[in-house]
Amino acid sequence: MNHEIESRVTSFLGLCLRAGRLTTGQEACVELIRRGGAALALVDGGASANTLKRLSDACRSHDTPLYALSPGALGHSIGKPSRMTVAVAPDGMADRLLEMLRDQPRL
Repeated sequence: MNHEIESRVTSFLGLCLRAGRLTTGQEACVELIRRGGAALALVDGGASANTLKRLSDACRSHDTPLYALSPGALGHSIGKPSRMTVAVAPDGMADRLLEMLRDQPRL
């Protein structure tokens, strides 16, 4: 992912967290996606193969866009370094993130 776009996305994730529109952690994200309550999901580039598989399977089966960020970028952006996955609830913030990511490759 382009460094400039990733920087804008990670900054915006902090706003989403403060607005209460962000779900963090593998189990919570997969559950939100399965309930149809996620507009998109992001995974850290340093996530384990198992985490990536579980999240990508859930996203694929529920038609939820999934994007990857550089290793360490996701947790750092939300102030929780150990977090490898986030899901964003559908609203204007999710729409803005999807607009930022529209030309980026999906997983």
